[in-house]
Amino acid sequence: MPVLRTAARVLPVSPAGEVLLLQARDPARPDDLHWVSIGGAVDPGESLAEAAVRELREETGLVVSTRALSAPLHRVAHPFSWNGTDYLSDNTFFALPLDRDVEVSLAGLEPAEVGNVLGAAWWLPEALAADGTAASADLPDIMNTAIAVVRGET
Repeated sequence: MPVLRTAARVLPVSPAGEVLLLQARDPARPDDLHWVSIGGAVDPGESLAEAAVRELREETGLVVSTRALSAPLHRVAHPFSWNGTDYLSDNTFFALPLDRDVEVSLAGLEPAEVGNVLGAAWWLPEALAADGTAASADLPDIMNTAIAVVRGET
């Protein structure tokens, strides 16, 4: 039986329509590199938006207010495995308009993430879909939704 987990995820969107993602791996499968959205588990007493900005700070060093986030734009459950444990993550996604020239720092990673979150890069959804390394097959579509939200197209 998988461990159920509520997660908040944030998709920073550049003016050019690129989305900031993290390259990560499961420590149980270190050669399987994939691109994931920024985010993680919601702590007790934390709202989804509060968790999203905390995870953004921990995983990228970027500090924003919850007011900078869009309203929740997508919710989906994703199964995943981490270090031999199976999870079912109930993910709520937010968009965030962000300049591309921000400096990303991995210095705030949690100990289990160090060495497993390997870097950050800006991706166009179609490039990620063509690359085939998204953590979930629906990530490029969710990225397109975030881009549309930031551009006011929804």
